[in-house]
Amino acid sequence: MARTRKPPKPARRRPAKAADVWFASADVAEYDPEASLPAKFQRMLERLPMKRIASGAIVALKMHVGDKLGYTTIPPLFVRLLVEKIRGAGAKRVFVTDGSSTFWGAAARGYTAEAIGAPVFGAAGVADRYFYTHKVRYKTLRAVEVCGNIEDADALVNLSHFKGHGDCGYGGAVKNLAMGCVTNRTRGALHHLEGGLAWDAKRCIACKKCVKACERGAAQWKEGRLEIFWHHCVYCRHCMLVCPTGAIKIRGGGFKAFQQGLALAAREVLRTFEPRRVLHINVLTNITLMCDCWGFSMRPLVPDVGIVASTDIAAVEKASLDLTRDGDPLPGSLPKGHKALTLPGRHLFERVHGKDPYGQVDRLEAVGLGRPNYRLREVR
Repeated sequence: MARTRKPPKPARRRPAKAADVWFASADVAEYDPEASLPAKFQRMLERLPMKRIASGAIVALKMHVGDKLGYTTIPPLFVRLLVEKIRGAGAKRVFVTDGSSTFWGAAARGYTAEAIGAPVFGAAGVADRYFYTHKVRYKTLRAVEVCGNIEDADALVNLSHFKGHGDCGYGGAVKNLAMGCVTNRTRGALHHLEGGLAWDAKRCIACKKCVKACERGAAQWKEGRLEIFWHHCVYCRHCMLVCPTGAIKIRGGGFKAFQQGLALAAREVLRTFEPRRVLHINVLTNITLMCDCWGFSMRPLVPDVGIVASTDIAAVEKASLDLTRDGDPLPGSLPKGHKALTLPGRHLFERVHGKDPYGQVDRLEAVGLGRPNYRLREVR
């Protein structure tokens, strides 16, 4: 059932100084459980303002529980440790939540109340019909339907699995909110922002040279027309260059509009909470080429990095990107025929997906969601 929007909380103010981003490294220096990542994660949680966030509150712990045959999501152990900390900080209630189309499969990856210490609810109810409408009016994104169980909570812990994403370069804290705290209808409107190439059917002679020239399989010929699968498109323009009639043109910012839409959707979600009641945690393990929503897993692109956390979403995203910027894909982490682009000095995600992931951080700052400057504070 659709609900009218409740009065928004005060918009978040930009921090005057660099935000603290806490970092627990996945490196294990000695044969001791206390040197492992879960133990470091517990020590990290001790340094975060959990009482301020959770005390007396109904806390929504938003995460992606994965889908279908995917298995490289956040291990349930980390979720349980986090739930225990939230409860210990004085939370009135805590529940784990994800989109109404995926939460049904949470148990397949170990996310049960017995394993993680909290119930799992569909963010918009069992049928994706419980939401609040926020008007935004950006291109095809006319409104953001924020899931009711998210907006009804007093506090939000944004627990994200950091990985690659073909539409915007990467998936992290902002995508966990913008695509996971909204209805399926809003997700569809966000995907309609994808683009960057225009095809003129009147000029086209159906030679299909564009399809043959596309090395990523993004250009496809279906039912007598050209279709672009934007997830695979790297904007190399080969299709446009080989077209003999000029039927394909570059038309604008491409994936940048999608990144802007994600930033706006995340802003509407965060506006429903007091800034002091929000925490962002990115888990940088099993960092795969594709998002967990694809429903299958692949070999990680890079070795496990660790976990980062901050109350500033722009800062935690920037730190996550900086920690995964360099290096080449690990052997076997890319499908056959998929090669990293030659882009010296660019982020690994841009080299494999063709989209600059740092543009997403710029969009967060532009809509008032923190600043990317941060101070990394490692937990030993």
